[in-house]
Amino acid sequence: MYREKMRALLLLVSIPMGLNGCGDSGSQAKDGEAQLSAADHWPALAPAVEPSTALENRIAELLRGMSLEEKVGQIIQGEIKYVSPEDVRQYHLGAVLNGGGTAPNNDRNASAADWMALADRYYEASIDTADGGSAIPVLWGSDAVHGHNNVRAATVFPHNVGLGASRDAALVQRIAEATAREVRATGLDWAFAPTVAVAQDTRWGRSYESYAEEPALVGRLAAGAVRGLQGEVGSDSFLRGQHIVATAKHFVGDGGTERGIDRGDTRLDEADLVALHAQGYISALNAGVQTIMASFNSWNGDKVHGHHYLLTTVLKERMGFDGFVVGDWNGHQQIPGCRVDRCAAAINAGVDMFMVPERWKALYHNTLEQARNGELSLSRLDDAVSRILRVKLRAGLFDGVPPSARQEADAAGELATAEHRALAREAVRKSLVLLKNDDSLLPLSAAQNILVVGDGANSVAKQSGGWTLTWQGTDTERTDFPAAETIYEGIASAAAAAGGEAVLSPAGDVNGTDFSNGAAAEVIIAVYGEDPYAEWHGDVSSIDYQPHDDRDLRMLHALKATGRPIVSVFLSGRPMWVNPELNASDAFVAAWLPGTEGGGVADVLLVPANGAAGYDFSGKLSFSWPRFVTQNVLNEYQPEFDPLFPYGYGLNYANGANRLPTLHENAETSGNGELHDESLFVYRVVKPWRLHLQSDGGPAVEVTSNRASSGTDNRLTVASIDKDTQEDARQVAWSGGGKASLVFSAQQSQDLSQYLAQNASLLMDLRVDRAPSEPVTLAAQCGEQCEGSLDVTELLAGLPPTPAWSEVSVDLRCLAEAGTDFGRVSAAMILRTRGELELSIANLRIAPGAADVAPQPCPGAEETR
Repeated sequence: MYREKMRALLLLVSIPMGLNGCGDSGSQAKDGEAQLSAADHWPALAPAVEPSTALENRIAELLRGMSLEEKVGQIIQGEIKYVSPEDVRQYHLGAVLNGGGTAPNNDRNASAADWMALADRYYEASIDTADGGSAIPVLWGSDAVHGHNNVRAATVFPHNVGLGASRDAALVQRIAEATAREVRATGLDWAFAPTVAVAQDTRWGRSYESYAEEPALVGRLAAGAVRGLQGEVGSDSFLRGQHIVATAKHFVGDGGTERGIDRGDTRLDEADLVALHAQGYISALNAGVQTIMASFNSWNGDKVHGHHYLLTTVLKERMGFDGFVVGDWNGHQQIPGCRVDRCAAAINAGVDMFMVPERWKALYHNTLEQARNGELSLSRLDDAVSRILRVKLRAGLFDGVPPSARQEADAAGELATAEHRALAREAVRKSLVLLKNDDSLLPLSAAQNILVVGDGANSVAKQSGGWTLTWQGTDTERTDFPAAETIYEGIASAAAAAGGEAVLSPAGDVNGTDFSNGAAAEVIIAVYGEDPYAEWHGDVSSIDYQPHDDRDLRMLHALKATGRPIVSVFLSGRPMWVNPELNASDAFVAAWLPGTEGGGVADVLLVPANGAAGYDFSGKLSFSWPRFVTQNVLNEYQPEFDPLFPYGYGLNYANGANRLPTLHENAETSGNGELHDESLFVYRVVKPWRLHLQSDGGPAVEVTSNRASSGTDNRLTVASIDKDTQEDARQVAWSGGGKASLVFSAQQSQDLSQYLAQNASLLMDLRVDRAPSEPVTLAAQCGEQCEGSLDVTELLAGLPPTPAWSEVSVDLRCLAEAGTDFGRVSAAMILRTRGELELSIANLRIAPGAADVAPQPCPGAEETR
C-alpha cells in the first residue's frame, strides 16, 4: 500500500488527534516505536533561500519606520474592481489582485498596455510618500494557473490534469517560464500558481487543477513549476528579470475533502495528511517558493485559515517557510467567530495577508482596532509584515523601477509569441492519452474526407475549461481568443495541407454535410465533453458523463449506424465514467483541457500524406480511469482497486493493434445505496437541471450567464451575487404586471422517487429582498398536465427581511400530495407570481431525510393542474 510505504519512508506513526487536529506530543508510540511530537510527522526543512543579514537588517529598518496603520495596510489585499490607486496610496495596501474575469477598466478586452498602465499607477501610488509614510511597493497577484489566462490574447496552456499525463517536469518548467514572461509583460509580479493538490475524489470541481492522484508525481511537477515561475534559487535570475513570485496552493488537504466537496472537510490522520497531501509543498519549499495560499477546506473539522498548528507550527517552524501565507478569497470569514470584515484569528493563526476582494476597507479599520486593543498580537503583526517585506525585497520591488520600465516590459510582444504557442502545442501533444484504438484505426490519413462533429470541436472555451478569461471559463466567444486555434481548425488545416478536407457539423449531421469532391465522409472525429467550470460550480454528484442527459451518446449511436469509423476526443477536467461512449467509439482519446492550441490534437491524430513522420501518443494517465460509476475515489491504495484503465495506462502507435472488449453500461447512480443530496443550484445550475425564465406565454429564456431577463418585457430578471463567497447566489426580481416563473427543469424527466421514499425536502437558503405584492406559488412538474403546486406567500412573508438569510424547507410529500409524480420530474422547482417580488437564492438542493430532521407543515396546497 502506498501510504504504508510513505509512512515507513518518513518514519511516521499515527498519533491520536487533539485540538485543531494536532497530535498529542506526549503520546507514547506503540510496539516500541520512537516517541514523536506532533510536528515530527513533517520533514524538518531549512529555508531554500540562504538567509541574508543585510536583507534582514533592511526589513527591520523598514519595520521601525512604519506606523501601525501602514502595517495593517500591508497585510490586506483587495481586488482591482474595488481598489483604486488612490486607495493604495491612502491605506498603504500591501497587494491587489484581479479575480477571474476582472480586468483593467472592467474591460475584458483590455490590452496588455492597459494592464501595464494600471500596474504603473498602482506602483506609483504605493511609493508616494507625500503623507509622510513609507514607500513600500505594492504586489499584484493573478490566478495565472494555465498561462496568463485572465488576459486577452495570452497563451493558454493545458490545465494541470493534462500536464500530469505528460509526466514531464522539464515541460512544466518551460511552461511556467513562458507564463512568467507573459505575466511580467503586463506589469504583474505574482502568480497564484501552482496548485499542488492531490485530488482524491474526482467529483471535486477543481480536480483539473491537480497534476495527479500520486503525491510523488505532484511533487516532481510542482518543483518544476516553481522553478519556472521564480527561477533557480541562488541564480542571478531568481525572482528577477522575467521571473515572478509563485504560490503553492492550497495548504493543505484541499484535494481530500469528503465526497469531493469544495471547501469541505478532509478527514484523515496526520500521517496520511503528510503522505498524501503535503508532498507538493515539500517540493515547492525546496524549490524556494515564496508564498503559500491557505486552503478553504477544514482538516478534521477545523478550518485551515484558522489553524495555528498547520500554518505556524508545521509550515513556518517545522518546515522553515520564511515567505508569507496569503489567504484565499474571503477564506478567513469561515473561521468560527470571524466575519469577512473582522478576523484577527486568521492572522494570529499564521495567515500573513488577507485576501478580501470587496470589504477590504471595513476589514482594515476593524483590524486596526483589533491591533490597538490587543485582539491581534502586535508581534504577530510585525512578523506578518516582515515576511511580506522579505518577499518584496527578494523580488526586486524596492529597486525603484516601475513595471513599464523593467527590462521585460515589452507588453504586446510577449503575449502569445510564436515560441509560446509552439510550446503550448507541444504540451497538448504530450498530454493526450489514447485509451482505445480498435484495429489500429489511428493514426488517420489527413488526405481524406473527415467529418468533425460535437460541440467541443470548434469551441476554444470548451477546450480550455475554467479560469480562461472568466472565472468559470463561460460567457466567452470565439472572437475573445485572437491567438488560438480550435481542435476543428487544427484538423481542417492539417487535412487541407495533405489534400484532404475536414467539414464541421457540431450536431453530427452526416447526410447534410457536403465535401468539395462530392464524396461522403470517410471517417468521423467527435469532439465532446464537459462544459467549462471552476471551483464549486464544477462539483458533481456523480462521475457519470451526462447523467440523465445522453445527447452526445445519442449522437454517437446515430453516427455509428452509418458504418463509418468514429474517433472520440473527450474533453474533461477529470476521469469520468464513459463506458457507453467508449463502446460507441472505435478509438477514444482523453484530451483533458488542452487550452488554446487545438492544433496539437491534429498533430497526433493525423499523419501527413507526404510521408513525413507524425507524432505518436506519449501521455499516460495520471489518474486511474473508472470501470464503475461508483468509483469516485480510485487510487491503488483504495480497497478493491479495480479501474478500467489504471494509473500509468496509455496506448501508442508503437504498441500495435488493440481491441477493447465491450464494456458494461449499467450506471448505478446511487452507488452503495446511500442517497446524497440532489443539487439543483450550488454556485451554478447543476446538470441535468437548467434554469429558465418564463414570462406569461412567451418563450423560455435559459440562464447561461451571470445576468439574464425574460425576453423583451424584463418582467423577470436574475443576477449573480455573493452570499458567502464569489457568485454563490442568485438574486431574482419580479417586476409585476403579469405572470412570470423561475423554472429549474431537466431536458429529460428525472426519477426522484427514491428521494420521496426517503422523506427528502427541497432545501434552499433564501433572503427576501422585497416582499411579495401578490400570491406566490412553488411547484414541481411531471410533464404535461402534471404538477403539484403550493402557495408559499405566507411562508415568504414570515421570513425575516434582508439582510437576513433563512433556510427554507419544503417536504417533497407536500408536493406529492398536491399532484407531483416524483417518478418523472420534469421541473424540480418553479417559483411564480404575477406581482412584485425580489428574492435571493443559494444552495438549492433536494436532501434525503431532511423532512425527518426538521419537520415542517405543508404550505397552502393548491388544486393540481
